[in-house]
Amino acid sequence: MHQHNASPRRDFLRVGGVSAFGLGLPNLFARPAMASATAKAKSCILIWLDGGPSHLESFDPKPSAPKEIRGPFGVIPTSVAGIQLSELMPRTAASMQHSTIIRSMTSPLGEHNFGTHYLLTGYKPTPALNYPAIGSVVSHVRQNQGAIPSHVAIPDMRVGGGNFVVPGYLPASVAPFEIGGDPSKPDFRVRDLDPFPGIVDERIQRRRAYLRALNGIQEAAEANAPDDPAFEQAYRLMTSPAAKRAFDLSAESRETRQRYGGKSIGQCCLLARRLVEAGVPFVTVNNRGWDTHEDLVTRLKDGYTGAKQPVGLIPSLDMAYAALITDLHDRGLLDETLVVVMGEFGRTPKLNTRGGRDHWPRVFSVMMAGGGTPGGQIIGASDDMGESPHDRPVTPADLAATIYQLLGIDPGSTLETGDGRPVKVSSLGTPLSELVG
Repeated sequence: MHQHNASPRRDFLRVGGVSAFGLGLPNLFARPAMASATAKAKSCILIWLDGGPSHLESFDPKPSAPKEIRGPFGVIPTSVAGIQLSELMPRTAASMQHSTIIRSMTSPLGEHNFGTHYLLTGYKPTPALNYPAIGSVVSHVRQNQGAIPSHVAIPDMRVGGGNFVVPGYLPASVAPFEIGGDPSKPDFRVRDLDPFPGIVDERIQRRRAYLRALNGIQEAAEANAPDDPAFEQAYRLMTSPAAKRAFDLSAESRETRQRYGGKSIGQCCLLARRLVEAGVPFVTVNNRGWDTHEDLVTRLKDGYTGAKQPVGLIPSLDMAYAALITDLHDRGLLDETLVVVMGEFGRTPKLNTRGGRDHWPRVFSVMMAGGGTPGGQIIGASDDMGESPHDRPVTPADLAATIYQLLGIDPGSTLETGDGRPVKVSSLGTPLSELVG
């Protein structure tokens, strides 16, 4: 069962209840890891393909391999000579000059929960310590002082089978704000932004003053008790017109929304763009369904809606990613916004008897763009069968260190656990020189 080390955000927004008016949590978490003024990227959008996307049907096709290896789809050229992608990704291919594909990612962890933990933290999971996701570390270092959260998950952060405690050993305040709904649905609204019926602004302010008075009593007794950070964020969100505007997709034109596509991933990426424009340092777009053990053609290409155009997972990703990159570029935001597309592992080199592919962590791909990185390149390579790294193996620790450095966070700096143990931001990873310069 999915769990955070605190109640979900929406519980704190039920401001008429007790949960929003606790006496505050001890501030046991030092933050010596500081964001550098020389960061290439101001923000990051992580497009998480939950379940493990097939590298062979997307970023690393093998057109010369036997049919049971190369699969049912062809390849197309891209805007960069010598680089090919799956035929299901024409829009991404046309904008390849902005992107980098790492084709030699490798991990020993082929289970969803363990693989997810490794990719999202840069640390192999251990019973001794719950490591925080990259987004939570970024939020911890760059906590916004205004109404906008520092880490937002669209629609939520239920990843890797739902057992990953995202903030890890960090405080609950850096768990992502989960919007809780699908932006592609007609009735979508970020319900946590609005007070519950009968809870008017004046009453919220009275309750906030009441909390502060209680904290004052506690301070007299205990010397230093801070305000409850979850309630403070809830209050800022509900009373901030700017925050509500950032989450308001209805402000986008019909043409813009159509460019991103009508599927969930498209509208999630559009909302992510609005949030980084509003100053959110880290946004996770969580796209489920990539655990394709069977019926690969339907799930990856066609989709189940009976639409005339392919609306499966890969065409929907292609539309959303290309629109996001183009939009960021046209708005002058791509150089300062890092975009990362990945899942917890790849898929088996050989198709199984059910017309799908199974878990395969030995080699897989990650795509990145923006954030001051040079585009139009491939880092590393898999072998001819897409089975193992051929050269330049890259670990999840290397990837995490690269993301941190691009965001101006020293991978070698330390954070502290609640019991005072210093832990490095990134483990043994080495930032990729091709990306960080």
